Amino acid sequence: MNSIHRLLYLTKINYHLLICFLLPFFISTVGLGQEDQKQPNIVFFFVDDMGIKDLSCYGSDFHQSPNIDKLASTGMKFTNAYAACTVCSPSRAALMTGQYPARLRITDWIDGWFMPYASMKIPEWQLFLPSESKTLPEELRKNGYKTIHVGKWHLGDEEKDWPLSHGFDVNIGGWKAGSPATNKGSYFSPYNNPTLADGEKGEFLTDRLVKEAIHQIEIAKEKPFYLQFNFYNVHTPLQAKPEKVKKYQSLIGKGEGGKHHQNPTYAAMVEHVDDAVGQIIEKLENEGLIDNTIIVLSSDNGGLELKANKKGRKPKSNYPYRTGKGNFYEGGVRVPMIVKWKGKVIQAESDVPMMTIDFMPTLLSLTSTKYKKKAVDGVDLSQVLTKKESIDRTLFWHYPHYHIQGAEPYSAVLKGRWKFYRIYGKKDELYDLSKDIGEASNVIDENEDVAIEMEKELKHWLKKTNAQLPVKNPHFNPEKEKKTKPYKLRNQFWQ
Repeated sequence: MNSIHRLLYLTKINYHLLICFLLPFFISTVGLGQEDQKQPNIVFFFVDDMGIKDLSCYGSDFHQSPNIDKLASTGMKFTNAYAACTVCSPSRAALMTGQYPARLRITDWIDGWFMPYASMKIPEWQLFLPSESKTLPEELRKNGYKTIHVGKWHLGDEEKDWPLSHGFDVNIGGWKAGSPATNKGSYFSPYNNPTLADGEKGEFLTDRLVKEAIHQIEIAKEKPFYLQFNFYNVHTPLQAKPEKVKKYQSLIGKGEGGKHHQNPTYAAMVEHVDDAVGQIIEKLENEGLIDNTIIVLSSDNGGLELKANKKGRKPKSNYPYRTGKGNFYEGGVRVPMIVKWKGKVIQAESDVPMMTIDFMPTLLSLTSTKYKKKAVDGVDLSQVLTKKESIDRTLFWHYPHYHIQGAEPYSAVLKGRWKFYRIYGKKDELYDLSKDIGEASNVIDENEDVAIEMEKELKHWLKKTNAQLPVKNPHFNPEKEKKTKPYKLRNQFWQ
């Protein structure tokens, strides 16, 4: 063998040796890359009755929420975010299905209020989430997710209508109750909740739910999971751990209470929510899951405006937005909405109008989960989150009911700067939110052309969703209406 042939021979051997040496490393590297790109986990914090002004990152002048503030500053914070309804059950159904409450006919909280002598007779409505409704956890489960529900449910009285029947593998704390006080329960153990064993006497409900959620993360962490953490906070009754309450009482005593927020117990309840968010995020960090987890925080309706004190000051309000939970103006439906996914969701504020119905299509898109797009009303906002795209869209509400907080049967449409209200049995209203965010001046008479166009859109939408409408009440009696207390559904049959 001459020198040239010998050189070629050795080169060939070295080449094969090199391939054999590098191949395992190459395979393992590719494997790691696939592992890094696995489906993201989702942790969804859904707070009860938290208005947009309840968090310091949204402008509270008294409440402290450092963990949520950090979430907002490192994710996308929506400044024009809306609940699907002014009360809880319809918004919860909208979150589960991506559909408007009007289409589902879950248009009021499960009990509801009857005002037998009011001017309008309300329609019958759906009192549970139908089994045929396709839900977010059902679709995710088809895509390999473990689905976990922790906390409030309030979408049906019977056990067959609770989370395990709607796509959740695990249910801790979710049943018919809309409040911890249902069935003589409390925020402190004993809870009297059939889906949550009582803890030691005095254990605080939110602390317990956090422990349960953390345990579920430990169990589920080897595969993608969807954890829906539905707080009972900050719903009444106002109850919080004494040391938290004392902290805010001390601030008020020092003259450090806010102009619009100055209720120490409510402030403590907000901080309990913030503590819970912080503890679960810390668990995700410790488990090495944080980078591949989508974290969402929102609320089911606007904040409940507490009654004024003896000096005429409201200890909690949604200022500058008008009214609050159980009413139909901006304060009843404006909510915080924050989404974070490290390296994927842009750190920014967005003024894109967003609603509860959008979470289902958006989260399914972000997780590459196939679903029937025609079955949802929400809009996929994944491009807004990942590329900060701006979109124009129209939002609708339909609440053909009365509520003790002030709502009357109404439908509404929001388009750009204009918001139009059809208040059944009364004069329509139109507001220019760009000039009047507090909805103080009804400008419908000066803008008849705008009102006509928005009324057309509203009528088309009501027909499209087959919405149930209120009708004139044959038993209307103004005098009796003033003297008769509203009935809950459990105490009154349909008229």
